[in-house]
Amino acid sequence: MFDRFQRKIHYLRVSVTDLCNLRCVYCMPAEGVSLKRHEEILSFEEIEEIVRAAVDLGIDKVRLTGGEPLVRRDILTLVGRIGAIQGINDLSITTNGVLLPRYADALRAAGVDRVNISIDSLDPARYREITRGGRVEEALAGVEAALNAGFEKVKINCVINKTPDEPDAITVAGLGARKGIEVRFIRKMDTVKGEFWKVIGGHGGHCASCNRLRVTSDGRVFPCLFSDICYSVREMGAADALAAAVEAKPASGIRSNNQFYSIGG
Repeated sequence: MFDRFQRKIHYLRVSVTDLCNLRCVYCMPAEGVSLKRHEEILSFEEIEEIVRAAVDLGIDKVRLTGGEPLVRRDILTLVGRIGAIQGINDLSITTNGVLLPRYADALRAAGVDRVNISIDSLDPARYREITRGGRVEEALAGVEAALNAGFEKVKINCVINKTPDEPDAITVAGLGARKGIEVRFIRKMDTVKGEFWKVIGGHGGHCASCNRLRVTSDGRVFPCLFSDICYSVREMGAADALAAAVEAKPASGIRSNNQFYSIGG
């Protein structure tokens, strides 16, 4: 399917939970966030219905995000259901990697093709500071688990202030080189101020070629991360909400009140 600007929209990002086992400084405020009630979060049945409707409309690439998707209870059941949907050519997941030693093999068996792992520093103290208590050793164990599981592609997402020449970014790039892993550098963004840049080593942030829609964990479809326009699948139905989001995609992002932990980045 194509939007008003003749961009082919075939990529759906689905946030399966607003929960996370880390508290990264660029994602969550220090005081924490108000979590959604259980009944507000999409059920597995609702997520599957949304993905099936999206595939019927032309989506062939699906990424599961969060929060941290692997903290969602019975996540392997959901992945298996989505992985069985005919028409998805690329099923991926973005994770901080902490739980990959437990789940990597099962995720691959359930149909996940690619994994992106978020690591912003290899220095234990810096990683702990950035994640407010995380252990970089656990993320690195997740990288090893992903490589051993045999995913088609493993990538690292590294958030930077301005440039990949920063000390933390250089060490993460070194890890990628040693392991044969692509590293994507993502400059810190501000949705409220409308500050965003093209991902270095990836395709995100380039409005002219944007091919994606985003579904939040409570069932809102956003045509753009930097826009407050959204459509509720519970109010409109999955197919109509997705189609409306495609029609409403702006030529370029401007600004929004969206938070990365709630919309999946």
